[in-house]
Amino acid sequence: MTSHIDTLAAVASNYEAIVLDQWGVLHDGTTPYLGAISILESLVSSGTSLAVLSNSGKRGEPNANRISQMGFAIGMFETVMTSGEALWRNIDAGSIKEQSFFAIERSAGDAKAWADGLDLTLCESQNDADAILLMGLPDGATLEAWLPLLDKAKTTGQTIYCSNPDRASPRKGGQLVVSPGALAIAYKDMGGDVRFYGKPHLPIFRAVERALGTSKLLMVGDSLEHDIAGAQHAGWDSCLVQGGLYAKDFATGERADTLARLVTEKGCKHPTYTLGELR
Repeated sequence: MTSHIDTLAAVASNYEAIVLDQWGVLHDGTTPYLGAISILESLVSSGTSLAVLSNSGKRGEPNANRISQMGFAIGMFETVMTSGEALWRNIDAGSIKEQSFFAIERSAGDAKAWADGLDLTLCESQNDADAILLMGLPDGATLEAWLPLLDKAKTTGQTIYCSNPDRASPRKGGQLVVSPGALAIAYKDMGGDVRFYGKPHLPIFRAVERALGTSKLLMVGDSLEHDIAGAQHAGWDSCLVQGGLYAKDFATGERADTLARLVTEKGCKHPTYTLGELR
């Protein structure tokens, strides 16, 4: 049964390390959540190891830099693992056959920066590419706008490599934006070939275990489908933060009733803990 806690400090000593999602847990994309920096500083001071596990299409280092620019001392994290990093490593190891990609990115230049060091081609036209690299969507994007691209990919048999499986992401003011996972799921529903990197898929959780040298871990996230389900599959305990993706759901009604409804809707199991916001 899920227990509600008021602070991570109440359970931190039960784990070798605490692994945190980014968006919806540490920050809203631009600003740290109130109290997030101070609780992490306190945990580190008390000897708790911390890590970040993010469904970000970018590599680990750029994400670490972004977190640092928001005021989180980057030295407080043992590792920053991203889905984009996992995909980069697979391509670098030669385990992906395609050599040319048409990139879908949140901001111009993201794919070029991500591909640095890889022997591949980023094509300006989808027609010239072996596969699709789906690493981000511009804020304000709609699924409908991308359907022609999906139709063409299905016709030509292009695989989509999705390095951000999140379907939606929180932004400032509680706004939700469409994320790459929604587009990837739409393509999969069309019968297209999709390769997912990141939560809830097991390999990225095992990568974190290897980096930290332990599996006695607590995953703190705001997505039942990605953070919580992935942690459960990996054998980790989990803590659902109410103030991120499901902030509007938890804003009214009883916590237990809301959680039960969300768990049913998402087809997930209950998390070990719930937490209002990171503190």
